[in-house]
Amino acid sequence: MLELAQPDPQILARRPEIARAMREIVPDGTIADDETLTAYDGDALTAYHQRPLVCVLPEDTDQVSEIMRYAAREGVRIVPRGAGTSLSGGALPSADAILLGLSRMRRIQVDLENRCVVVQPGVTNASVTRAVETAGFYYAPDPSSQIACTIGGNVAENSGGIHCLKYGLTTQNLMGVEMVLLGGERVRFGGKHLGDGGLDILSVVAGSEGLLGVVTEATLRILPRPPMTKTLLIAFDGVRAAAETVAAIIAQGIIPAALEFMDRACIEVVEAFCAPKYPVAEAILILEVDGMAAEVTEDARRIADIARGLSATSVHECGSEEERARAWSGRKAAFGAMGRVKPDMLCMDGTIPRRALPDVLEKIARYSEKYRLGCCNVFHAGDGNLHPLIVFDVMAPGELERAEAFGADILKLCVAVGGVLTGEHGVGVEKKALMGEMFSDVDLKQQERLKCAFDPGALLNPGKVFPTLSACVESGYMHVHGRMPFANLPRM
Repeated sequence: MLELAQPDPQILARRPEIARAMREIVPDGTIADDETLTAYDGDALTAYHQRPLVCVLPEDTDQVSEIMRYAAREGVRIVPRGAGTSLSGGALPSADAILLGLSRMRRIQVDLENRCVVVQPGVTNASVTRAVETAGFYYAPDPSSQIACTIGGNVAENSGGIHCLKYGLTTQNLMGVEMVLLGGERVRFGGKHLGDGGLDILSVVAGSEGLLGVVTEATLRILPRPPMTKTLLIAFDGVRAAAETVAAIIAQGIIPAALEFMDRACIEVVEAFCAPKYPVAEAILILEVDGMAAEVTEDARRIADIARGLSATSVHECGSEEERARAWSGRKAAFGAMGRVKPDMLCMDGTIPRRALPDVLEKIARYSEKYRLGCCNVFHAGDGNLHPLIVFDVMAPGELERAEAFGADILKLCVAVGGVLTGEHGVGVEKKALMGEMFSDVDLKQQERLKCAFDPGALLNPGKVFPTLSACVESGYMHVHGRMPFANLPRM
């Protein structure tokens, strides 16, 4: 079971002073009373809670800059927060840190000529598509939490979603950011223009989990709606056959827009929750192909032939937009539906080679028996991004500990078969103790050096990602006369 770090008593004693300073910067958006702060004491890793020192909700970049300047000057930690949908504890507060909530920053600027939108971090993922859909465009990354999760959090965790197989994660759809560094400096990486060479800092920012700075603006690529889309529901009487079909489709050079997997346990829960009318099966694949009409028709035919050749019990093409929406509604509701089984859930996020899917799924089933806990599988099968949903009751003695051990075994298995610890949820606090499974001490030291180059005082999102974070002074990084140790970044 994760042990949260003990807060600094000296910072706790300064809480009234820090709250006053935040009210001077954001008079109408500072929360310091214990009762209201309870609403901000965790994120979607629901087993863990810690009330923040104070919560501040800025409305613009100037306020963010002032808050960061204060934090650097006074040595106070900062935890950035979007909508609190992180499944890895990435936005878990610290009792001795300011919780910097960005949900009030919701401006959207549409630039159809350059096929992009410029948004503030509090804009929800789904709002981006709503802003451009009447013009025939959409934003491709679509996490299951897209109606709630924010772009700031998407950038921090490099979020993906159902359509990431063909269209990529956030980093493939991110053109530029404005970021406020510790100390209040505003810098820009990328933008609407092509890059001019040099270090690819933008790719470092995407997935940096709030460890390097606070993103206050993102420029996102939008895409035109494809002329045709077909959605297929394919049923199997065995998990192995479904997993082998996934690998066979990609091996034939077909790249669906989406390729999702759901096992029987998940199908039954989702069907009872929102009745998407899935076939009765041990496993189903939900596929989507899009593009020009001739290409889509041919790909759909080839996929159906591949599936039937691998013992699919049925192949159904959704015949209307209503039926297609219903099929996807079940997939997107899967996480929430688990509340019908147990009150708590861990959603794992390991990624593996597609060829390993059949064996890994069978081993997960054995782990479920070993730990005596239910597990439903629903995930992005096309790119091997697993999301086993381990259900448990945190109030039942020993179940949280067994759930975490179960999840750790899954992630270790992912690395052992050639995969990685995370695909789109980040490391946060959930996986930090497992970083040594994937990275050597040399690797981790190098990552720490990057962290320290941006945050010499280790004040940003403390306790996340690294098993332990060596003091930055040990790596040779220090503030020099109040300035950061890199002087040539593009500034505002």
